Amino acid sequence: MGIEVYVGQISGMVSEDEMRKLFSVVGTVSSVHLVIDPVSGESRGCGYVRMSSEEEAREAIDLLNGARLGDRQIVVKHAPPKTFRKKGH
Repeated sequence: MGIEVYVGQISGMVSEDEMRKLFSVVGTVSSVHLVIDPVSGESRGCGYVRMSSEEEAREAIDLLNGARLGDRQIVVKHAPPKTFRKKGH
């Protein structure tokens, strides 16, 4: 299943493939998801990377937080837990 890390301050010019390449340096990347605004179709400047283990996720946070990707310094931290709400609440 893997562990997700949150990535912020992503340049709108960065692709999911570029994110995958960067995070592959620290371990196995299961998936990459850039958050896209549904109205404009543009990047919201953040995304999620799923690493194959907790250890790799911690290493990604330790090594890549503050790293340069494209023209920006990215923020890498634990992804907040997902919460599900029933419809109508």
